[in-house]
Amino acid sequence: MTEVNPPSDVLRLAQAAQESLTDTMVERLSITGANALEVVDRLNDEDTFDAVMSVIDKLTDIHRSGALDTLFEAATMMHVARSAVTDNMIERMFIFVEHMMSNLANEEIAEMAHNARRAMEEAGDEIAERGTPNGGLLATISMLNKPETQQALQFLLAFACKMRARTAGEND
Repeated sequence: MTEVNPPSDVLRLAQAAQESLTDTMVERLSITGANALEVVDRLNDEDTFDAVMSVIDKLTDIHRSGALDTLFEAATMMHVARSAVTDNMIERMFIFVEHMMSNLANEEIAEMAHNARRAMEEAGDEIAERGTPNGGLLATISMLNKPETQQALQFLLAFACKMRARTAGEND
């Protein structure tokens, strides 16, 4: 039986590895080792360590919940959408946004929105003060006899009157 001599086997293995490595391979290994040590060194900073541990914990949580696949699917979908969008589509979208902004972002539209809001508030207050109607005009063909229906119609009428008055500048 042959006796195995561990130290000489390790020496032969090390010598074989040394002979098989080229200068480029040694350079790449030393750069990789230096980069790995730099990353490990940065973990000595308490804030960096806490951040990395938090990311690992959260990554574990989203993996357990099954959201990790969803996250990657969403990232893939966003990438596909970005790749599918052409310059022409982006240009048309900006033209549309510019057109909408020039049509809607003006003083008249803002004033109209303000008037509509104020008219709705005033109409609501007015209807609340009047209370619930008792019916009318042959129970307004049965359906219109319901107090809610009457109140809604009164609200719409009051809103229209208030809007007309605000648009004409009669109320401020």
